[in-house]
Amino acid sequence: MDSATASAETLRNQISATEDELKRLKEQLASVEAHDAEAAQRGMAGLDLSAAGLVTENGSENERKWPLSEEEYKRYGRQMIVPSIGIQGQLHLKEASVLIVGAGGLGCPAAAYLAGAGVGTIGIVDGDEVETSNLHRQILHSTAKVGMKKVDSAISYLKTLNPNPTYIPHRTHLTPQNSTSIVAPYDLILDCTDHPTSRYLISDISVLLSKPLVSASALRTDGQLIVLNSPPLPPGNEAGGPCYRCVFPKPPPAESVVSCGDGGILGPVVGVMGVLQALEAVKLIVGGKLKAEPASTPQSDSKPKSKFGSESESKSEQPTIPAAAVPVPVAASMLLFSALSSPAFRNVRLRARRPKCFACSSEAGLSLEGLTSGSLDYVLFCGVNMPINILAPDERIEANHYRDIRGKEKHFLVDVREKVQFDICSLEGSVNVPFSSLQGNRGIAPEGKRPAWVPDDLPDEAPIYVVCRLGNDSQVVTRKLKESGLGTEGRFIGDIKGGLKAWREQVDASWPEY
Repeated sequence: MDSATASAETLRNQISATEDELKRLKEQLASVEAHDAEAAQRGMAGLDLSAAGLVTENGSENERKWPLSEEEYKRYGRQMIVPSIGIQGQLHLKEASVLIVGAGGLGCPAAAYLAGAGVGTIGIVDGDEVETSNLHRQILHSTAKVGMKKVDSAISYLKTLNPNPTYIPHRTHLTPQNSTSIVAPYDLILDCTDHPTSRYLISDISVLLSKPLVSASALRTDGQLIVLNSPPLPPGNEAGGPCYRCVFPKPPPAESVVSCGDGGILGPVVGVMGVLQALEAVKLIVGGKLKAEPASTPQSDSKPKSKFGSESESKSEQPTIPAAAVPVPVAASMLLFSALSSPAFRNVRLRARRPKCFACSSEAGLSLEGLTSGSLDYVLFCGVNMPINILAPDERIEANHYRDIRGKEKHFLVDVREKVQFDICSLEGSVNVPFSSLQGNRGIAPEGKRPAWVPDDLPDEAPIYVVCRLGNDSQVVTRKLKESGLGTEGRFIGDIKGGLKAWREQVDASWPEY
C-alpha cells in the first residue's frame, strides 16, 4: 500500500512539473506571436498598394514588393490561376471578414474552406461544447476535444490548416441583445445553425446592419441553401435581395420542427451544404458583392479605423459600387439537395423582396432598438415544442417499476419508435408499431375492437405498456388506445415515463445512447 502511495505521489509531481513546463512554453509562444504581429504591423506602415496590384516601399522607390508574401503565393496559387479569381480576387478574400454562426455540421466545412481560401478574418459564434455524437459530421472536432468549447476546438484546427487569417472566437450563442455587437464588424454572415429561432434572428440583424447572408440547413438526407439580402440594400429598396422572412413569412409549427438529434443526419449531406455555403461566400467576396452603396456616398479623407480595432488602409481603397449597378438585383433562388434523388440538385426561383415584409419592406416594423430591447420574442414567434404532458401520473410507470414486473405478469409492450430506431436496439419481447403508422385513425381499430397488432391470445385483463425514445410519442399513443375503447374492460394501458432514455438511466447503463 505504501508503495502504491509513493508511486501515486511521484506521478502527481511529474504531472505538476509537466504542467509548469507547458505553461512556460505557452508564455514563450505568446511572446513570439506578439513580436511577429508587431513586426508585421511595422512592415505594413511604409507600404502602399499601387494601381497595378504591386506594393512599393516608400523608403526605396526602386525596390518593388509583391502584394502577397511568398508563402501566400504558394498556398493560394492553385486558386489564383482560376480566371474568375486572379490576384484581385485573392486580395478581396484577404481583406474580407466573415462571421460563421454555428460551429457544427454546416459551420465546420464552411470554416475549413474559407480559411483555406485565405479569408482575412473569420469569426465563429457558438456556445456549445463538443460531444461524441457530433464527431461523425462536425469535421473540425475530434475525440480528444470532447468537452471543449466548439469555438476553441474549431479555431485550433483552423490555425493548423492556415495560420494566416485572424480568427475571432465568440464563445456564446447569438441573442437579440448581443447580435449587433457581434455581427456589426463583419462583411458577410453565414447562418450555420439548426433552428428557426436563430434563422429569423440572424436574417433580421443582417438586414438591419446591411450584411449579405448565406443560409443553409440539412436534415436526414436533404438540404437547402439560400443567399439572402444580396445586394444588402436598405429596407424599402426593392432592388435589394429578399430576406428569410420574405421566403418564410411564418415559421413552421413547433411540433413539426425536427432536429438532427431527433430526425437524424447523414454526415456527407450536411458537409455538402456547408461546402456550398463556403462556395457562395467566396463568390460574393471575389465578385465584390459584399456592399451595395451609391457612388455619391461621401468618403472621409482620414484613415479609417479597422472594424476590429486597428488601422486598415486596404479597406478604404475598395471602390464604391456605381449607383447604376445597384438597381438590378441578382435573381434569388433556393438550391435544394437530396442525396437519394436523381438529379440530386434542383433550383427553385424565388421572388424579390416581399412588399409587406416585416424586416425589409418599406412598411418594415423591424428596428435595432426593438431587437436589442427584447421586444421581439423569437421563441414566442416560432413557438416552443415543449415536452408532452397529457397523461395523469397514474397512467404512467417508471422504468425501474417496469423492470420489476417484467417476467412476473403477462403483459404486452408496444415500442412506437420508427423501425430504423427499433432495429438499433429494443427490449426483449417488445413489438414495434411505428408512431407514423398510428397517425390519424390509422392502425387503431374501431371502438371495442382489437387492433391487428395486438395478439389474439392476450388476456382481456393483461396490461399494455407503451414505450418510445423519450416518453413523448408514447403518451400520444397511450391516449389514442384509451380513446379507442381498448381499456374499457379494466385493462391498464399506460406508458413508460421518460422512455428508453429513462431505461438506460434507471435500469441498464449499457443501453445504446444514440
